[in-house]
Amino acid sequence: MVIGPTKCGKTTLVNALNDYEGPLRRTQDIIYGKNTIDVPGSYIENTWMYKHLIAVSQDASHVLILIDQSRCDNVYSPGFAKSFRCPVIGVITKVDLNVENEEICYKKLKQIGIAEPYYKISVPNKIGIEELKKYLFSSKVKGD
Repeated sequence: MVIGPTKCGKTTLVNALNDYEGPLRRTQDIIYGKNTIDVPGSYIENTWMYKHLIAVSQDASHVLILIDQSRCDNVYSPGFAKSFRCPVIGVITKVDLNVENEEICYKKLKQIGIAEPYYKISVPNKIGIEELKKYLFSSKVKGD
């Protein structure tokens, strides 16, 4: 399951994880893909929708929480990651932009309650995607 604020790179990442190269599909609906559950940004931007995130996560093997390095939005509650039963992975998107924000992103992921390692990615520049896929899909085989 991939969650994050609007325009943080969720759909682009989901397409990469699903090996989908077609046009971006933006919607306010949860989309179940080949390997992912793509959750619209509004679910994380409105705390009253957290219960829906937690319910949907029951179908997930992992939860990826995204932070956009170009903006460093503060949309997550402290300890938010503790809401999920499955492993939670911190992903910093758009790492090719605003590199001076990297430490801020690390601090935010720690506040959310996510342990390292964190995955730093830039889909357009093909940074970090293969490492993230390897982690996610090799652990699926192990039954994690």
